[in-house]
Amino acid sequence: MFDVLVSGGGPAGAVAAIVAARTGARVLLLDRATFPRDKLCGDTLNPGALAVLRRLGLAGAFAGGLPIDGMIVTGEPAIRVMGRYGDAQGRSIRRRDFDAALLSAAARAGVRIEERTLVDAPVLDTSGAAPVVIGLAIKGRDSARLRVAAPIVIAADGRYSRVARALGLSRSAGRPRRWAVGAYFHDVEGMTSFGEMHVRRGHYIGVAPLPGGLTNACLVTSRLARGPLEDVLRDALYGDPQLRERFAHARMCSPPVCLGPLAVECDVGGAPGLLLAGDAAGFVDPMTGDGLRFALRGGELAGIEALRALEHGAADAHVRLFDARRREFARKWRFNRSLRALVGSPGAVRAAGVGAAISPAVLQHVIRYAGDLHAA
Repeated sequence: MFDVLVSGGGPAGAVAAIVAARTGARVLLLDRATFPRDKLCGDTLNPGALAVLRRLGLAGAFAGGLPIDGMIVTGEPAIRVMGRYGDAQGRSIRRRDFDAALLSAAARAGVRIEERTLVDAPVLDTSGAAPVVIGLAIKGRDSARLRVAAPIVIAADGRYSRVARALGLSRSAGRPRRWAVGAYFHDVEGMTSFGEMHVRRGHYIGVAPLPGGLTNACLVTSRLARGPLEDVLRDALYGDPQLRERFAHARMCSPPVCLGPLAVECDVGGAPGLLLAGDAAGFVDPMTGDGLRFALRGGELAGIEALRALEHGAADAHVRLFDARRREFARKWRFNRSLRALVGSPGAVRAAGVGAAISPAVLQHVIRYAGDLHAA
């Protein structure tokens, strides 16, 4: 018998499991993948994300990363602003390495981890006035179908969460509709200790240095062209006046991956017996690079509410979690929505470029806020 079931072994699920297990709760974490596994991501942890990890005693998870001193933002026409984080730093680290490190920390905390296990759906108790989640239906490594019970279930199984969608708690958003296409490169010229965001009309391109001389390049666009993904990404890079020369002799060293449509809407923290964390609780592409802070802190909040539910009952734990997430993230969500709206408007991109040229200090302030320095 377990006290907490966690579906999903990414950062949100791992942190939620760690928080619960450290108090002695019996935690089972399930994931369909085998770790380490690749994951399309910007591969950067901003200062706010590092602050969460340090506070939880998980600084070892980013020990192999590169220091990130700030962000370089470019725009139209030919705008380039460098914003330093100041005394704080971020880190860049491949998600396959970061996620595997967090799962190792979860195992050390006493979490039982079952890989290659597909979560099919939530198990419901429908005997009362409202359905209550009492476990998960799973398909194990030997294809056997099982049911695992627990008083609390945490769904951290991504944007297309089987658990959340089975209950109608999340849905694909009508707007914005964007796709991400990313790959790793060697021999990109002009890389520094800064992450980069290149904002253009209708799309943006994130570029980040990584250990081992790698560079992460990720295109996020509302107009995904047809054709091979490699061509889509190369066309964006080679067609950009500020990037084409830097990528002219670069070697793509991983197959490009596409993800999308990205946006997922979710207006609740879960359901009776169920808590949502990470992208399962809602997702819109975080162009400010703060997606991992949302995941880490959101996982921590879910773990805290799971412990409270074990002690006091789970009937309204999802309501408390929703309120906690709103207090924690509401301002940053509004900030991110405003930036995404800007990218979607050619006139706004031009106006922002002119404004940045006149007063770069404003954009430097935006970079520091995007880096969650207030949380760090």
